[in-house]
Amino acid sequence: MGPSPAPILVLALLLLLWAPVNGEWQPRGRILRGSEARPHLKPYMASLQLDGQHVCGGFLIAEQWVLSAAHCTEETDGKLFQVLLGAHSLTEPEPHKRLYQVRAQFPHNGSNVHNNKDDLLLLQLEEKAELNSDVQVLPFQRENRDVAVDTVCEVAGWGTIDHSGKRPDKLQQLQLPVISRDVCNHRTRHDGTITENMMCTDSRRKDTCKGDSGGPLVCDGVAEGVVTAGSRVCGNYKKPAIYTRIAPYAEWIDSVMASADGEEDTP
Repeated sequence: MGPSPAPILVLALLLLLWAPVNGEWQPRGRILRGSEARPHLKPYMASLQLDGQHVCGGFLIAEQWVLSAAHCTEETDGKLFQVLLGAHSLTEPEPHKRLYQVRAQFPHNGSNVHNNKDDLLLLQLEEKAELNSDVQVLPFQRENRDVAVDTVCEVAGWGTIDHSGKRPDKLQQLQLPVISRDVCNHRTRHDGTITENMMCTDSRRKDTCKGDSGGPLVCDGVAEGVVTAGSRVCGNYKKPAIYTRIAPYAEWIDSVMASADGEEDTP
């Protein structure tokens, strides 16, 4: 007598709901329940590109400067990114969309491939961005204090939207609540690796994913964090999304920009 069809049916359903990604079993449909952003209502968003392909997110913090994640440079083979500003669609013609060349890239000296420490990258554009309705600077947090738990913040990006690695053409957005560092550091989650310079949001089913790295976590209209490029499972509540807090690095950001701008002015 053959096996009961019930267990086989259950197993089949489980296989449909889960799929291996990069050798790990992960839930399907990972970003993960975001939605398309209204066009050009996030005029600070930048797409970091190599050879015409989106690699990471970023955002304009000054007319000639974009902030992103240092880990985004891991597979660039020394190439400089190009930065697309004023875009909602990565491919369709838009009034103020423009690709800028990058003069110099400044990953934080403390960043490395082994962890999420100091995961910030500054990019100096070859020229000042032309500010308009679709291209604007986003203020970042300078006061070094934690965002209150349960504050609902917003992320956006052109990163992966499903288990197959599909990327959207148009900017996606997602709202996520902040969780405490203690919860994020629990041994069943990130097990003590989240430092005071990092913060986390709940990632139960909704989450950022590959390609969203470098984008801003915006709370009350201010960039509080940068999506870290550290590898993790997307959409798994046991692996909350990690962000590099910006406020502890405000002095570093100011010094890099001032130094580079000063060199530019030197005859």
